[in-house]
Amino acid sequence: MRRWFETAARSDDPEIVEFAQEIADDDRGALLLNAVFGNSPFLGQCILADLSFTRRLFLSDPGPIFDEILAGIAMEGDASGATEDRMRSLRIARRRVALTVGLADICGVWGLDKVTSALSRFAECALSATCAHLLAQASRTGELALPYPDDPQRESGLIILGMGKLGARELNYSSDIDLIILYEHDRIEYTGKASIQQFFVRFARGLVRIMDERTQDGYVFRTDLRLRPDPGSTPPAISTIAAENYYESTGQNWERAAMIKARPVAGDIAAGERFLDHLRPFIWRKNLDFAAIQDIHSIKRQINAHRGGAEIALAGHNIKLGRGGIREIEFFAQTQQLIWGGREPGLRPRATFEALDGLVEMGRMDEAVSADLKRAYEFLRRLEHRLQMIDDKQTHSLPETDAGLAAIAAFMAYDDREKFLADLLTEMRTVESHYAELFEESADLGESGNLVFTGADDDPDTLV
Repeated sequence: MRRWFETAARSDDPEIVEFAQEIADDDRGALLLNAVFGNSPFLGQCILADLSFTRRLFLSDPGPIFDEILAGIAMEGDASGATEDRMRSLRIARRRVALTVGLADICGVWGLDKVTSALSRFAECALSATCAHLLAQASRTGELALPYPDDPQRESGLIILGMGKLGARELNYSSDIDLIILYEHDRIEYTGKASIQQFFVRFARGLVRIMDERTQDGYVFRTDLRLRPDPGSTPPAISTIAAENYYESTGQNWERAAMIKARPVAGDIAAGERFLDHLRPFIWRKNLDFAAIQDIHSIKRQINAHRGGAEIALAGHNIKLGRGGIREIEFFAQTQQLIWGGREPGLRPRATFEALDGLVEMGRMDEAVSADLKRAYEFLRRLEHRLQMIDDKQTHSLPETDAGLAAIAAFMAYDDREKFLADLLTEMRTVESHYAELFEESADLGESGNLVFTGADDDPDTLV
């Protein structure tokens, strides 16, 4: 609380000084400040960095404030101005979004669905504004003849696909964003001196820089382009024709799984939908051959090998990749979608909860199993968010010390560490039990296959 009063005292605004004292004197306000400063250095920094905004947030409904932040980003999107100014405004917006969503979550005003949706909406808005800015720049310098210069993304032929949690609208607090950047070669009127491919390579690098580069104001999103076709051999942006040829000729099962969650999130949305429509037969096969099913089964066995021993050790346990973790729930849903979704369109939603609901509706999963997995998923995702709120790091591991476990228990609103650990263990054992029954009849199949759903390399940290 000392830093709270010291920062307020340096303000020239008497309303800020008065507000700081009023919040500290209010029982609920003091409880919230202690919860934030005691558990999340990152959110504490966000509070102190902009006390005028903090005051508005404490005294208002977070929904309209969040919408106002997004509206401001969109308004700036295609306006002229230096890229560095745009980078700074996006980073300030990101800090404000983190604080708005974080406090709404901690106070119980927003549930998991609202939190993940808001974080995903912010990513879409930031990407859209960045694309509009870069396209407008290219139009002004004579490199592109845009059909609608006042609305640069409209019919631009630029496609930004959000993959993974962004595509499913399930982003967490410190998510990377996985993107595939494509362009419709025949629909774009390139008027520059290089080639259209060279232009979009520069475009992709410019987009990543605006989103990813760390400045004194922070960053917007860590941005990963490695889910594109054959990332070791292709440029960061490729034509839709090249992508379609790749998927139709050499696309693998992990790429089919990744495309379940793919969604156009910026650029020419209609062009993105056309591209995904063209890929539908690749993603959703009506009949799977033995090799495809074997590949899916082998992914499970490689997950089993990676996650280690027979017991769940809570101290230091990875709640995403470890036994009974988030990945096992997502894998459970996604593999069933791959197997049955070609015949049953109701099994094609991107979001995990909707996929589990669809499996129940189509008679592919017992309702009690779905309820167990959804309850565990919500608990584990809330815990994941608390872990990432602490220092704005993409971590999924529990603390290794008793003191650290007690602190995260308190951050999860538990009065007792042992009760928190008991509840956590119950949820993870439930997930582990249901997961163990998945494909249990497939033990005699070979061990080969692709471990990952989000990349060509055997990197467990990138799966799902």
